[in-house]
Amino acid sequence: MNAIQRKIIHVDCDCFYAAIEMRDDPSLREVPLAIGGRPETRGVVATCNYVARRFGVHSAMASARALRLCPELVILPPDMARYRLASQQIMAIYQRYTELIEPLSLDEAYLDVSGRPHEQGSATRMAEAIRRQIRDEVGITASAGIAPNKFLAKVASDWNKPDGQFLVRPQDVDAFVAALPVEKVHGVGKVTAERLHRLGIHSCGDLRRWTPADLFRHFGRFGEQLLAMAHGMDERPVSPDRSRKSISVEETYAQDLPDLPSCLSKLPELVERLQARLARNGNPEFKGLSVKLKFDDFSQTTVEQLGQVLSMPVFGQLLRTGFARGARPVRLLGVGVKLADEHDLPRQLRLFDRHGRPLPDSALPTDAVEAALRDQQGG
Repeated sequence: MNAIQRKIIHVDCDCFYAAIEMRDDPSLREVPLAIGGRPETRGVVATCNYVARRFGVHSAMASARALRLCPELVILPPDMARYRLASQQIMAIYQRYTELIEPLSLDEAYLDVSGRPHEQGSATRMAEAIRRQIRDEVGITASAGIAPNKFLAKVASDWNKPDGQFLVRPQDVDAFVAALPVEKVHGVGKVTAERLHRLGIHSCGDLRRWTPADLFRHFGRFGEQLLAMAHGMDERPVSPDRSRKSISVEETYAQDLPDLPSCLSKLPELVERLQARLARNGNPEFKGLSVKLKFDDFSQTTVEQLGQVLSMPVFGQLLRTGFARGARPVRLLGVGVKLADEHDLPRQLRLFDRHGRPLPDSALPTDAVEAALRDQQGG
């Protein structure tokens, strides 16, 4: 007997923080708008509207650089109370259709609607109804992807942004994925994409022609994931009960970092990206910092320490400790935080104050910001 075909919807609100601001102040709709910290407080962009994106502004970018790209950019501090209220309204809409909801952030979630009776069992119609109710009840737009698994649903939700949706039917998966650029594969960032391109791999169809052994030689265990997704396979379930324990960012480098100083030079950019990701996730309270290293022989180590603010000196010390464990070239670096639960720590410090300014201990040193900007401008 065949199992029920999974129907997964990935819903992603369009420029969520900026959308809330434009909803509440219509005069902002036609101007380039970003939400984040001010450049004088070494802030970063959490998100921006589509007008600003036409100038090259994007999330995780230093606000100072965003203003250089777009001098007319309006930068507003985040108002997390309003964003969380909107998020609660959106989650209540999802719950009308399924209890299998896996939130990824305040504005993004997977929904498993397999076997659900709503809209005559049509996932496409359910996605349309969800988007319509978000627009009518919350006052912002959302995009959606519908597919047999999470990987394809997330790709599809980006296909017709903003305010659109895209369906990948089971019978269309093979052809759809074969033509998909490798940049769309889950886990493939800019550097990994460049490495794939140098190997002559530009699409998932190209990936399929490689053997598992050859992909492992170039990408380690990630090669197995690449090959599976190149065939449109993703067995990850929608996990509503999964409690997120950490938030992190990482980068695999096209050329191995040969020594400790070269690793340290990459920290500012990674920490700024982490800062932006935390902002996108509502600036959750955290209780620990971590640094992850993967060496050129594919061995890896993670170093952790208690901490309640982002601190460049602490990240630097964790990196030094981790590097000493391998003392060999590094192919991947990551930084992250361990999230606190309600029983952890009597008082937690947040990334931003109520005016959207980074707290003093979390602000990056000036030379670190400049290093990050140079990295961004060069790559």
